[in-house]
Amino acid sequence: MDPSKQETNQKKASKTMAKKETQEFQFVVYNTMTQQKEVFKPKTPGKVRMYVCGVTAYDFSHLGHARAAVSFDVLYRYLKHLGYEVTYVRNFTDVDDKIIRRANETGEDPISLSDRYCKEYNIDMSDLQCLSPTHEPRVSDHMEQIKDMITQIINKDFGYVVDGDVFFAVDKFPNYGKLSGQKLENNRAGERVAVDSRKRNPSDFALWKAAKPGEPSWDSPWGPGRPGWHIECSAMSAHYLSFKFDIHGGGLDLIFPHHENEIAQSCAACEESDVSYWMHNGHVTNNNEKMSKSLGNFFTIRQITERYHPLALRYFLINAHYRSPLNYSVVQLEGASDAVFYIYQTLKDCQDALLQLQEEMPNDGKPARISPDAKECISKLRNEFQVKMSDDLSTSLILTGAFLEALKLVNNLLTMLKKKQQKRQRLLVIQSLKEVEKEVTKILDVLGLQLPCSYNEALLQLKEKALTRAGLVEDDVIRLINERAEVRRNKDFLKSDQMRAHLQAKGIALMDVGTETFWRPCVPVQQESGIVPSEGQKVPPKPETAEECRS
Repeated sequence: MDPSKQETNQKKASKTMAKKETQEFQFVVYNTMTQQKEVFKPKTPGKVRMYVCGVTAYDFSHLGHARAAVSFDVLYRYLKHLGYEVTYVRNFTDVDDKIIRRANETGEDPISLSDRYCKEYNIDMSDLQCLSPTHEPRVSDHMEQIKDMITQIINKDFGYVVDGDVFFAVDKFPNYGKLSGQKLENNRAGERVAVDSRKRNPSDFALWKAAKPGEPSWDSPWGPGRPGWHIECSAMSAHYLSFKFDIHGGGLDLIFPHHENEIAQSCAACEESDVSYWMHNGHVTNNNEKMSKSLGNFFTIRQITERYHPLALRYFLINAHYRSPLNYSVVQLEGASDAVFYIYQTLKDCQDALLQLQEEMPNDGKPARISPDAKECISKLRNEFQVKMSDDLSTSLILTGAFLEALKLVNNLLTMLKKKQQKRQRLLVIQSLKEVEKEVTKILDVLGLQLPCSYNEALLQLKEKALTRAGLVEDDVIRLINERAEVRRNKDFLKSDQMRAHLQAKGIALMDVGTETFWRPCVPVQQESGIVPSEGQKVPPKPETAEECRS
């Protein structure tokens, strides 16, 4: 068969399978609006329209931004896995008070400064393997849409103009507060900002701000100025997705007032405005306090990925349910790094073995014959993955259980290949290995943990990060391994154990295999206890090393 036709047929078969899976497993999501889990049903069968609030780009993005991006990237990937055609919009706020203040401090043009940090954000997203959204609109590119929506709001008597400013009249919108449950008076300016006496109601919020000296501004029917924060998302979501779409997402802190105000604006501009599901990810905390730039207790994504592999960070982020609080801890990051090293080492060993055994694999197009253990493993893996993911993206429950059992089976099958076997039995082992590996990589792909490079490259990167955290270079480790080998030859086993323990305390594990010694990263001994994970967050299991599984 022509290779291109074969690939097309495979894609068709994959989509058919995805549709069957969608029917067998109802995808359930938690809807903040109704405060309960609901079966996901898109407005248009087979298509999903999703808008997620992005970052205000004036600095490097922090761990809280990473959590939001990864949470909705997993949702995006899973919807595509289910066979949906997804239009995913995530905006950049590049016109804002914080941007203007930072630009004034640095002497830069605000739009140029924001553009620079938009690019830095996308570098971080690429490192974390977040797929690019369908559209990434910026406020500065959508002034006409914003002004048009404000005009609609004014024409329908939901907005009013005062000295070049435009405010939304919350008294005119009786359903204000339906998303958050907040009372109207809670939207009042208070501690940080003096109440503007020009407002009809202290809870009214700005749709358009009159220009101030030295600030970027755009012409409008109400005079030069710039948009308020909330209107941008209403205008851009309507522009790309219409007033009716399926999912609106963002961090928990956006529920009020941002998303509440979005609902008011959008419904004021168009009575038929409707979002089916409001989804929000939980906070990242540091010592149980919300991590944020305003509190100064945050870590940037870049600071973390200088010391940990980006996919170790991604593993850490999805190791808690997206709605639960996630407490930053070094022990969790160390555990995540150890877990991904084990995953990629196992898959590298599997890939290497299958490459060497290519000639022994049949090429007759018949379904692969696999062992009963492999069949049971694959069935359990598929079922557990679909059950957990379809239950509001319970990623924290996927990378344990059947997934770890599958990796252990891969290692067991690799061990069996080293033993003498009849040709038929050997072929069964080879095909079992190939099929189990295929299922494992499918799951990694949906979770965004499948590598963009070779397993070998990733393992080298993980080792390099471990050396950075230990304050060592590989030559230091090799020198200590050689010194320890001499100590062992002299039968000074106490000193040999002390040398091993010294490295293990730094996150470097030595493995003696026959007469040779290898090293790999590990969780530093002194960090294996002492930090309690937050509720809903699982400590990554400490897996057996691939070498230990096969010894």
